[in-house]
Amino acid sequence: MAVMTAATMRGQQGGTGGKGFSETELQQFKAVRPIDSHTHIYRYTPAYFALLQKLDMHTLDIMVVSDNADPERKVLSQESADVFELVNKSGHRVYACTTFDPYLFNQPDFAAKAITGIDHAFDEGAVAVKIWKNVGMEIKDAKGKYVLPDDAAFAPIYADIANHHRTLIMHIADPDTAWLPPDPHASDASYFIQHPEWYMYRISGSPSKDQILNARDHVIQMNPNLKVVGAHLGSMEGEFPRIAATLDRYPNFAIDLTARMPYIMKLPRAEAIAFFTKYQDRLIYGTDDTYYPGADAQRLVREAEDTYARDWRFLSTDSAIIFRNIQAQGLALPPEILRKVYHDNAIRWYSEMR
Repeated sequence: MAVMTAATMRGQQGGTGGKGFSETELQQFKAVRPIDSHTHIYRYTPAYFALLQKLDMHTLDIMVVSDNADPERKVLSQESADVFELVNKSGHRVYACTTFDPYLFNQPDFAAKAITGIDHAFDEGAVAVKIWKNVGMEIKDAKGKYVLPDDAAFAPIYADIANHHRTLIMHIADPDTAWLPPDPHASDASYFIQHPEWYMYRISGSPSKDQILNARDHVIQMNPNLKVVGAHLGSMEGEFPRIAATLDRYPNFAIDLTARMPYIMKLPRAEAIAFFTKYQDRLIYGTDDTYYPGADAQRLVREAEDTYARDWRFLSTDSAIIFRNIQAQGLALPPEILRKVYHDNAIRWYSEMR
């Protein structure tokens, strides 16, 4: 199993489509006190922390439990120990988002054990909890039925997160491509070719995307005191009217932009500007940048800075942006909106971040 990350998207789009910051751009970027609210850092990487210092950036390091046989992942206890080691070494530049192991779902004490682990992570400083797409797309109950995120077994977990005034990050479902017939021209087609375990179109009996997103909405509705952030444009990247309707319906819901900037670039410019203007308090910047043990850290850091610079140019200037098959004009958002997207909203929705 694997995760669709910013690096994956870069590969699908055929390059970074940009270069690092100029000195002027760097100073403008640093002035908003940027926070990357969605990263996966699986080892201490000096080059990465040097980049954080250069950009004066903070990050949220998000834990994920996928198949424990996946060499990119670890059992949760080891992953948690490694992440908190990174947090403690970071000089308050990195914050942690914990998770729970959904593969234990069929154990009778599943919720109690999950809450114990979550509360321990809160004691160590975790600011949020993530539930991943394997809930809805992979995990099954004892009867072989797919488990959806509004299953009653999760209710005490959600209540515990709310009681601790923390935030639930929901990466629920995937882009529409996962449920559509094969299309070699789809921007994410190669991901599902390489990872057929997530290609729901070919998996008989799997839930529809609407079923999964409706279950997510049910969670938001049933937990009005729980702050929920929908990762990756809430997995509604192909339906901006649906994003708007969901944000309008649920005041406790926000979305991050993580690894989905190309979808925004494809919007008509006026529509994109109107979207950022109306929902300026509900949009959170993130990249999904991922650092695995054994990876080429210097290359990943260069690509990360290119991504930050390209996104900044698109959001803050009216420059022409060329990103492989996408040609877009920058949105030139006003400074007050940029500050919210890059900093203020992260502080608001992850209130333990300072």
